[in-house]
Amino acid sequence: MTKAVIAIHGGAGAIARARLSPETERQYIAALSTIVETGQHMLEAGESALDVVTEAVRLLEECPLFNAGIGAVFTRDETHELDACVMDGYSLRAGAVAGLSRVRNPVLAARLVMERSPHVLLVGEGAENFLFAEGVEAVEKDLFSTPARYQQLVEARAAGETTLDHGSAPLDERQKFGTVGAVALDKHGNLAAATSTGGMTNKLPGRVGDSPLPGAGCYANNANVAVSCTGTGEVFIRALAAYDIAALMEYGGFSLHEACEAVVMEKLPALGGEGGLIAVDREGNVALPFNSEGMYRAWGYAGDAPSVGIYRE
Repeated sequence: MTKAVIAIHGGAGAIARARLSPETERQYIAALSTIVETGQHMLEAGESALDVVTEAVRLLEECPLFNAGIGAVFTRDETHELDACVMDGYSLRAGAVAGLSRVRNPVLAARLVMERSPHVLLVGEGAENFLFAEGVEAVEKDLFSTPARYQQLVEARAAGETTLDHGSAPLDERQKFGTVGAVALDKHGNLAAATSTGGMTNKLPGRVGDSPLPGAGCYANNANVAVSCTGTGEVFIRALAAYDIAALMEYGGFSLHEACEAVVMEKLPALGGEGGLIAVDREGNVALPFNSEGMYRAWGYAGDAPSVGIYRE
């Protein structure tokens, strides 16, 4: 039987030990550990990779430490625009949403688009109207707001910048990519991936990054690999980063680690792209490469103790 495994990430960037207080570090480690353990228990119980990655990302969206769902960053217009994608490696079906502001869990919304619509990607008001018709509850737009995120917007405006995440947190505010994601291989040999984000502080309203785009920030195919990305979204889109991992494995005969090394350490930097990704192949191998100073990440096989990392090993 396949050795089931899950990996999750909470963003990558310039994570400096000096800026990370012991208490904040403990909070991140505890959150990542708890969420990955939930996924491990689900896999041990025989649940599907698709259900596992959906639930893991839902939990990440509920945690205000991360830039997805509650705790999402602000746009230039002091609003929130949330994006997410899920992909099932067994069927190659995918569902995605972009520009949501009144739906609590974008990853659940993406799953509904996949399962209850004929489409892959729905955006904005049209997406929300579809979701509300499917019984999703509308939430107040300020549900996602936190004082720390608003302060980041104020600082970004003062600096005249579009910034990629937290200023008061352990990451350099101009170099933190606040996407969350999960990948998993279940006992039945099925792969799945999910990615969710609040985007970039002070971004133009209507901006969509790589997270909700299958092949760019999220991809899964039972033939080879499941991938979830976090980084300079525009570059990940241009490089089709998630799909490129699968293509290198399928057409180039690369191993998981060779494919990840080529994309994250060579192809993305050549285009000015920074960040990382998490990936699991059909054999249960795990890769968590990043070309930034750090990446919030955790992984574990069903029945084993989880592993958690923030900095380079």
